[in-house]
Amino acid sequence: MKLLATTTRYYLLLATLLFILGSFGLYQGVNWALRTEMGEQLAARQRELLDKARTNQLPPVALLKTLLLVSTQPQPVGFRDTLIYDAQEHEQVPHRQLTFALPTRREGTVWVTLRKSLVETEDLLGVVLAVMLGVLALLLGGTVLLNRWLASRIWAPFQRTLAALRGYDLQQHQVLKLPTATVSEFAELNQALTTLSQRLVADYENLREFTANAAHETQTPLAIMQAQLEQLLQVPALAEDPAAAPLVADLYGATLRLSRLHQALSLLSKIENRQFAHAQPVRLDQLLAEKMAQLEPLFDARELRYGLDISHPPVVVQMHPGLADSLLQNLLQNAVKHNVRGGELAVSLSAQELAISNSGLPVEGDPARFFERFRKHNPASDSPGLGLSIVQQICGYYGWAVSYSVAEGGTRHRLRIRLKPDSAVPSKQKTASLAAPNQPRNRAAPPVAMSPE
Repeated sequence: MKLLATTTRYYLLLATLLFILGSFGLYQGVNWALRTEMGEQLAARQRELLDKARTNQLPPVALLKTLLLVSTQPQPVGFRDTLIYDAQEHEQVPHRQLTFALPTRREGTVWVTLRKSLVETEDLLGVVLAVMLGVLALLLGGTVLLNRWLASRIWAPFQRTLAALRGYDLQQHQVLKLPTATVSEFAELNQALTTLSQRLVADYENLREFTANAAHETQTPLAIMQAQLEQLLQVPALAEDPAAAPLVADLYGATLRLSRLHQALSLLSKIENRQFAHAQPVRLDQLLAEKMAQLEPLFDARELRYGLDISHPPVVVQMHPGLADSLLQNLLQNAVKHNVRGGELAVSLSAQELAISNSGLPVEGDPARFFERFRKHNPASDSPGLGLSIVQQICGYYGWAVSYSVAEGGTRHRLRIRLKPDSAVPSKQKTASLAAPNQPRNRAAPPVAMSPE
């Protein structure tokens, strides 16, 4: 609920409560005033009759009965309300009456009742109540209209600020630009947000510059270390020392892992910084077939049953060629690396989806956690644990949905990427497929998802 609507609701509730109380008080006050006035008139008429009775100016009782309601029998004295049938209106009419004892010279004491109709009083009260209800309706309607006017005029700078915040992208390296507000509170808010965005842009630029410099400065020492270790491993004297050779080999392996980690982190940093703005049509089906062909020796070495199924027509997506190569390379290498010997690997590609499935070691818990950086299925693995993180970043870069699931007790893994190809190039090319020896072509292994890196 909006702030202005919330405050207006409380104002309306308060106004309604005060109006009800005020209307009730006004009704009772007007009613009391009118009845008091009628009582005073009746009392004045009573005093007039009593004065005439004392001065012997009172007409005979017989004549008095034609003018007033006179009874020779004792009656309850005082004021009270009563209903009297009106023959002309054919309804009961409320009256205010006063009964008192009137002494006469000839007939003795008689009881006189003076009456006054309350119809005019009720009409007046009805008019007052109708006016109050009309005022309430105008008040509520005016409050609603005023609320809308305030929301469209006074709160307009806040709405513009909110829209600017929703569309703000830090990766554009621009300071947040907010309009100048005439309301001081909104002006202070815009100034604070502008200052905050300046700090964010400065920190982001410093971080991006530091990452780029660190990646550049560490690349050369790593290459030198690898080259020197390769030369050291070829030194004949190293073979004569059985203790030194394993140490140098472990050191060389550590530098290789460090180099792979450096490359993966650099790629993630470039993706996050949107340094792959150049996109062009990429034949994803051809690139996938080439990658599968390159990995055939690895499939045979791991004794994997594998298959590739590419639908017709060819799949063309708009993306950076380097990211397309990295996406498929990480997916396939990850599926092979964490497969089991003699296991299965199936890859399918259509215009809507890329699915890679494989058998693997059992996985418990939520498989989506393997999209996290440095999360590995096997902690003892030499992999840096960034393969699926790179896949997720690339998919997020192009707005593709990626999902991970497991089945059959966690031993069958399936990773699916929902593609959004910009175009499909008509072609007479038939479905491309690869199959392992002694396997029918276009026959893929059962659907399973890719195990994490």
